Amino acid sequence: MKKIILSAAFLAVAGLTTLKASEVKQPVQMVAYQDSTTKAPVELKDLPEAVQKTLQSDPVKAWTPTAAFLVTNADKTSYYLINVKKEAETGSIKIDKEGKIVQ
Repeated sequence: MKKIILSAAFLAVAGLTTLKASEVKQPVQMVAYQDSTTKAPVELKDLPEAVQKTLQSDPVKAWTPTAAFLVTNADKTSYYLINVKKEAETGSIKIDKEGKIVQ
């Protein structure tokens, strides 16, 4: 009797969990957007003079620069991304070629 009840329960559960798959009528279009921002490494000594002066100015001089990159956006605007370190803290600063800090 137990086997009959278990078999009936198994068939009932199997009948309820059937998968209803159908063919996709319309193709799904996938669109991938490419970011056209480029990031080129720059030696700290090769940074423009205006950028170096900004790094030596008051709010920034407490941080030590560790690496620099020239970032060029798709609209041809560019800025320098400078990774900085202060004791255990790390961060980055964006400075344009005129030496102004970019937000």
